[in-house]
Parts: sequence; C-alpha cells; structure tokens
Amino acid sequence: MKKNGLFITFEGPDGAGKTSVLEILERRLEESGTDYLRTREPGGIRISEKIREIILDNDHTEMEARTEALLYAAARRQHLIEKIIPALKDGKVVLCDRFIDSSIAYQGAARGIGTGEVRSINRFAIGDTMPDLTILLDVPAEVGIRRISEGRGHEVNRLDAEGLDFHRKVRDEYLRIAESEPDRIFLIDATGSLQETAEVAWNAIKSRMK
Repeated sequence: MKKNGLFITFEGPDGAGKTSVLEILERRLEESGTDYLRTREPGGIRISEKIREIILDNDHTEMEARTEALLYAAARRQHLIEKIIPALKDGKVVLCDRFIDSSIAYQGAARGIGTGEVRSINRFAIGDTMPDLTILLDVPAEVGIRRISEGRGHEVNRLDAEGLDFHRKVRDEYLRIAESEPDRIFLIDATGSLQETAEVAWNAIKSRMK
C-alpha cells in the first residue's frame, strides 16, 4: 500500500496508561499544527465498534478463544480499510490505540491458541499495512491490575477481569515482540509518572516526524 502519512500504534498491558498518554500526545500534535487522526481498536468506526461491544461484553463469558481472535481480526480489517488507510493516504499522522500486536499477545499467547496462528489471521486482515512506529508502554502485570482496580476511569471489561497469570503472559509476549522488532517498537517503562512517560513517547514520535 502506498502511503504518505505516519502510522503510529500504542500497545501495552492493561493498566499501562495508553489512553492517558494518548490524550497528552493528541494535545501536543494539535499545538504543533500536525494533521492527525486518533482512533482505537477494536472500534474506530461503526461496524468495528459493534464488534467491540460483543467482544468486551462481560456477559459473553462463553466466547471461545478462536472466535475472539477472529472477531478482533474482522474489526481490524474494516477499521483499516474504512478509516486508517484513507487517513494515511491523506498524509495524516495516525495514532491508533492497539493493533496487531495486541491480538498476538492477548489471543495468541495469553489465550494459548498460538502466536503464529493469530499472526496469520491478522496478516490476512491487514495485508502489508504495518505500523511505522509502535509505542509499547510496559508495566508489570501486578502494577497494571492495581491501576485498573483503583479505578482511574478505566473501562473494566471481560479481558481486564482475567487473572494475574493471564496478564503476565500478555506482558511477556509483548516483551518478546519488542525484542524481535526493535526497529519498529519503542519500549517505554511506564511505571513512572504519566508526564514522564508521555514526554518519552513524544520524543520518539518527533524523531519519526522529521
């Protein structure tokens, strides 16, 4: 896919602070006069938001792991075609809260259905469209769970409610992905203050915008 914009995704275990960091970065882009788009996964558009509701509904405890993975991939495909790719072709900086790495970590590793299988499903969904930069906010699973339980306005959903072992597997897989793709993934220790984390992320983005 030919594109002129910059595709930046944000990843991390639950409770890492992605949403809060994104709010700060969005203000920075506005202040700099950058043409940008902020979006999220699953969601971002009407169809994908409906799929999001199905996936994250706390009442859907019977959902099987492969069904979950396929739903994420379907939402991602529609989101990509309808919103992300057009924005990139228009030259925008796209900030996306989660993308393919989330599926690999959550469904592939933590759900135990295989990272290779989930990567294949998502490669079919996204084609050759990969992020130019992925900001990975890293916190230990215990820290993330504590932040969620303390309420910070976080959306507590079916995945947030999983146990500590699940969230440890998510984090471990994220770190494996970061080690294997250092040119794309920028790893940030997000155990510090929100402002410190956002500043490091902003500097990483600015270096790609030059």
